[in-house]
Parts: sequence; C-alpha cells; structure tokens
Amino acid sequence: MELRIGGAKVVLVRGDITEQDAEAIVNAANPSLMGGGGVDGAIHRKGGPKILEECKRIRAMEWPEGLPTGKAVITSGGDLKARYVIHTVGPIWQGGGRGEPGLLREAYLNSLKLAVSRGIRTIAFPSISTGAYGYPIEEASRIALRAIKDFLEVEDGLDEVRLVLFTEGDLKVYEEAAREVLKP
Repeated sequence: MELRIGGAKVVLVRGDITEQDAEAIVNAANPSLMGGGGVDGAIHRKGGPKILEECKRIRAMEWPEGLPTGKAVITSGGDLKARYVIHTVGPIWQGGGRGEPGLLREAYLNSLKLAVSRGIRTIAFPSISTGAYGYPIEEASRIALRAIKDFLEVEDGLDEVRLVLFTEGDLKVYEEAAREVLKP
C-alpha cells in the first residue's frame, strides 16, 4: 500500500527491517542500546559491531542511565544497507493508562525529527513496541500512522516513510488502520 502525504510517500510493506534499502532504518531499541531480542537484536547482529560501539559511546556521553522512552538517537548503519540507524525506545504496554499512547507517538515523532535534522530523505520503521513490549498492534498502528501523518502535514524534507511489517497479519492490521487514519 502506498499513499502520499504532503510531499512524501507513505509505504506499507511486508519484510525484514534489516534488509531495507532506505537511508535510515528505525530500531525499536531497549533503553540500554546494547541490543536484545526482536528487531533490536536483529539490527545489532546484521549491522555488526560498529553499531554497538557507537551505542556505547552514546550511553557514555549522552544517556548514562539509558535512553528514555520516546527519545531517539542515531548511529551509522554498520554493515546494513541503510546508512543510518535511528534508535528509539517505545513504551512497554501496561494497559494504556500510564502514558503509553503519548510515549509511542513521541518515539515516532522524535525519530522523524532526527531524520529531517540530518537531511535523511527515506526512513523505514518497524512496528514499535508491538513485539516483546506487548503493545496491542491495532492501537499501535493507528498511533504510528497518525504521528507520521501529523508530521508530514507540517514538515518537508522526507521523500518516503516506509512501515515494514514482519508478518502478513501485521501488514493487514496496518493497511486497515491506514484506510481509517490516512483517508483524505
């Protein structure tokens, strides 16, 4: 599925985030920035040791206590096709009453802002927080798409925002949400 918002394409695809040929991919990181399971572990494994070295520097210089939920930082892409990795921490689902929707929105918005500030034109996102962090994908997809739409309606600078869903089922959920959230 492909739509236009402002001057940018929003594309939904099924695939592997580590294989995306975008200037930047987004890592659904944990606060330690040291890799882990799911998307985070896959990016660190495929991207090689350079990403971890840069994450260690970020921890030492900027975020010694760990990257706060909703914030975003950038490293090179190491051995990935993508030139950069934007690491953001999504919220752990705790029922929705502890600020999770706002924090998830911030993770997307701060990643987009960081990309534009670095002159990045194409960015690919996974479905942040919907794996090990347990965020219900139906709600998370609407928050993600709404954040992207709101950003692209006021900001220029991006040519393409891609949402990369790992399973066919996840892609279908995002496509349904896109019909609701991104309708003209």
